[in-house]
Amino acid sequence: MSNTKLLIKILIGAAWIDGKVQPEERDYLQRLAAQHKVADEPDIYPLLHELRAIKPEECYGWVQNYLGEAPSLEHYQQLVEAISGLIYSDGTITTEEARLLTDLQNLDPATGSTEASLPPVLKAIRTVYQRWVSTLNA
Repeated sequence: MSNTKLLIKILIGAAWIDGKVQPEERDYLQRLAAQHKVADEPDIYPLLHELRAIKPEECYGWVQNYLGEAPSLEHYQQLVEAISGLIYSDGTITTEEARLLTDLQNLDPATGSTEASLPPVLKAIRTVYQRWVSTLNA
């Protein structure tokens, strides 16, 4: 399976992570699948059109397959940016989505690197995420 198709599957799984695909997430996924010309692929179509639900364990399994044993920083950043775009597409972050982002941070191949080495988009995502978590804990 191509990395693009696997990434789309992960995003569909991330949309299901809270048990329901939001309309904004659905639109985002359909645009992305069409853009990458995988919307009609036999293994993508039923997932994209919500013909079956995706359990969180399945999504996490796809993440592991995508990243492999020793993920490259490029693959990791691409995954985080794509999932963040999906999660923020509906303007809200559920507890399950926040947990997914936290779990992804724990898989960061650059763990231990300085904040200065992070791309600006990841810094922004981290800031928004930390703000959201502090709001939850308040």
